[in-house]
Amino acid sequence: MSIQLIQRAICYMEAHIYENINYADVAKSIRMSGYNFHRTFSFVTGMTANEYIRKRRLTLAARELQTTNISVIDAAYKYGYESPESFSKAFSRFHGSTPKQAKQKGARLHLFNPLVVKITLEGGSIMDYRMEHEEQQQFLTLVRVFSNEGSSDDNGRSIPDFWTECSEKNLIEPMKLLRAEGKRDLYGLCSPVKDSETHFNYGIGILVDENTDISELEKFINNGYSIWKTEPADYAVFQCFGPDGDCLGETWSKFFKEFSPQTGYIQTDDTDYEIYYENGERGLFCELWVPVKKA
Repeated sequence: MSIQLIQRAICYMEAHIYENINYADVAKSIRMSGYNFHRTFSFVTGMTANEYIRKRRLTLAARELQTTNISVIDAAYKYGYESPESFSKAFSRFHGSTPKQAKQKGARLHLFNPLVVKITLEGGSIMDYRMEHEEQQQFLTLVRVFSNEGSSDDNGRSIPDFWTECSEKNLIEPMKLLRAEGKRDLYGLCSPVKDSETHFNYGIGILVDENTDISELEKFINNGYSIWKTEPADYAVFQCFGPDGDCLGETWSKFFKEFSPQTGYIQTDDTDYEIYYENGERGLFCELWVPVKKA
């Protein structure tokens, strides 16, 4: 997604701020999948589109409560809340004052101004990458469904928690042993998401190819594992160095803020994945493979 698309998304939110919209509607307005828009917007701005909408509405609500005779009930419904009670709770959390207090002189309120995206000159740091093409691949995976909005499942568990859980239950090591020694790399696969969907799949798996003992696959599938197939795609590949997953988040941020605007490559709606090498170079946390095309 380009900086221009981010700004168009912000303009759409501002123009429809009083309407019943969410991040999926904004994504559709710029012809982008809901998941990719959610992730891009979050990395570029540091908040989700739904957070942006909520903060702007609460800012506008406070101003209207202070400057007009609008009632708290009318303000609640005007700014998209199902009841005055839910509006008051959200308002109090954001401003530190209740809607009734906001109507009085001297009330302390927060101001959240509209975002304006600008290209700024930062650093001059080098971002190493390489371009790769992969034909159709398939993986043996453990899959869990996560929410687009929060990258957690319906029980509030995150993707790192999923890795920990699978490791503690000894679900990963037996899968790795299907691979030839020296080729027991692990993959973290993230599914593309359609506009109409609210969740995405994340899988932990191994590559299934000539170096995999396929005679055991059926046994794994009968025990809850599944086959994940990817289509042919071009990838921008980035090495993530660091002791933990923070370096992965930083690389995604640089992809959207630096790589994509400068190169003209944008992410496609194909599977992206991380590779955790059995014998990776020193300090390498993983490689990030992002499916891309020229804008």
